[in-house]
Amino acid sequence: MDEYRVTIDKQQVCFAAAHFIAYGSGRCENLHGHNYRVGAVFAGDLDKYHLLVDFVRLKRELAEITDGLDHRMLLATQSDALPVRRSKEGEIEVQLADRRYVFPESDVALVDVPNTTAEMLAAWLLERLLERLGSDADRLSWIEVEVEESPGQSASCKRVLRS
Repeated sequence: MDEYRVTIDKQQVCFAAAHFIAYGSGRCENLHGHNYRVGAVFAGDLDKYHLLVDFVRLKRELAEITDGLDHRMLLATQSDALPVRRSKEGEIEVQLADRRYVFPESDVALVDVPNTTAEMLAAWLLERLLERLGSDADRLSWIEVEVEESPGQSASCKRVLRS
């Protein structure tokens, strides 16, 4: 049986964002940023038009998802080490040991992950993409999303949807 794959190259979808990773025991990285690039590979069966998925739609969906992260501070909402608090003044506050950060809410992207690592961002993006694909994902056997923080440094998440 043939397997068909479609790839969206990392040159196509990019976003710039700041983050830091909490390591527990009151430790975290310094605040820093990346020019992230996102790619995806889809595998599965062709539809009645002999397409796996529409390239144009995939690029658009990925771009719309990452637009919400672009030029934002990425904060993990599931972190035990780095609790996120919203103030009445429209600010987002995080504190870890002696470090306290306050950001305007409009400058923050709250990401439903335990840490804003490239691995967790890839998993989060994969989940958002599957939601947007809806029933078109039924033909897919697997999907993999890669997040590159800098050239030569990336992480990916692959989800098998059916065998």
